Amino acid sequence: MFAAGDKVRIVACADNPRAVGRTGRIVDAVPPGPLTGGRWTVAGIGLLIGPVLCHAHELQRVGR
Repeated sequence: MFAAGDKVRIVACADNPRAVGRTGRIVDAVPPGPLTGGRWTVAGIGLLIGPVLCHAHELQRVGR
């Protein structure tokens, strides 16, 4: 389970493969629901990559 502000590494991303290997922060304050297809919103990935939606198994927490 993730929380808003958690720093994560993207290990896979069906939404945007260019995000793989990058780190970002979880935006969602509540667990994802049907609107996002159960995917977490990750932002702050890079200058040319906007926020992406990733399933929990595609993310790895990086420190706290």
